[in-house]
Amino acid sequence: QLQFVQSGGGLVQPGGSLRLSCAASNGFTLNYSIGWFRQAPGKGREWVACIQYHSDSVTDYEDSVKGRFTISRDRERNAVYLEMNSLKPEDTAVYYCGAVLAMCSKSHETYNYWGQGTQVTVSS
Repeated sequence: QLQFVQSGGGLVQPGGSLRLSCAASNGFTLNYSIGWFRQAPGKGREWVACIQYHSDSVTDYEDSVKGRFTISRDRERNAVYLEMNSLKPEDTAVYYCGAVLAMCSKSHETYNYWGQGTQVTVSS
């Protein structure tokens, strides 16, 4: 059973940048695609980005974050990162990383394992 530890996040002004980390504390994620989701107060969990299990160059993004967010993977460290630039107030949410067996999915219900979540607040 995989366990993820998230780090990063915090308070940043509009236009600023943050980097989120998601590290597997046990086991290996070789056969899992890793997705990032976010959940704002009073809203459901929204898919943000995903990186495929079979290729670190195959990624996908939700339209509102394309060109601003970058997902990447370090297989030696068994970690996945979400680099967030040009942040907007509407990016404010708790961000979660999750693992889904094989191909990426935009549905949080298909994910098998989750990180503990980390708060991102974009405000002046």
